Amino acid sequence: MDTECTFDQSALRQRYNPDGSVLRCDQLELLNMLRSLAKICDDNGIRWWLSSGTLLGAARHKGFIPWDDDVDIVMMRKDYLRLQKILRKMQSSEYVFHSMHTDPDYVNVFGKFRKREGRVRLVGKRYKHLKYQGQFIDIFLIERTPYWVARAAYVIYMNAQYITVYIKCNWLRRTLIRLIEGLCLGIINPVLRLLGLINPKREYHYTLGMGWARSTFFKRDIFPLKTIEFEGEMFPAPKDVDAYLRNVYGDWRKLPDEESIRRSIHSTEYIDEIYGK
Repeated sequence: MDTECTFDQSALRQRYNPDGSVLRCDQLELLNMLRSLAKICDDNGIRWWLSSGTLLGAARHKGFIPWDDDVDIVMMRKDYLRLQKILRKMQSSEYVFHSMHTDPDYVNVFGKFRKREGRVRLVGKRYKHLKYQGQFIDIFLIERTPYWVARAAYVIYMNAQYITVYIKCNWLRRTLIRLIEGLCLGIINPVLRLLGLINPKREYHYTLGMGWARSTFFKRDIFPLKTIEFEGEMFPAPKDVDAYLRNVYGDWRKLPDEESIRRSIHSTEYIDEIYGK
């Protein structure tokens, strides 16, 4: 894979995450969290790999994308279901598995490996309701299904959940969240999952209800897993990183424009640090 860069990596680091900056310090803490989560997965025989912006950072920058403020990993649905059980039983004073099972205001169909303490100031109305607000690693999952099923499941679920963020009464908001989950995840998604068996291209997409339906994955690009350098360490990665990233980002070697970079930053604290208040 040709990963030759035509831009100045050191200049990017100086611009967005120089040593000592809040963002860089938090990235290094996320790296520690990734080590901990990797050990849990590896000790339990769970296959996983770097994905999304974290894999892009590894391939293009050999570490974090300079402006990135989270970590993304992904695994097959069956491995995720196993890991979910393990993390829910985890006895840790430092980390928690943030999901629908541990927070009545959480609506994502994927979980987060999260610090129990601390608060990252994220953009978004729902964030203020969440029980846990510390740094996190997104744990994504993929399953075999065609684009139209992945898209339909997301549109139905997230449009149904959209109104709940505006409900101020806690018990009413949380009750409605759970009712929508039951309807979409317990009734609608199983039907869509059956329809998704009609999948001649053998495509994989993010699990039903998650979103980013245009991101397409193929087993031939993923397995057998290899390793890739990320912040001076080696972590699992898809077999064909180039094909994997092209299916998600297109021309992944090209840097985004400044406005796209700013929109991609999740935390207002990092936005203020980079661009000024």
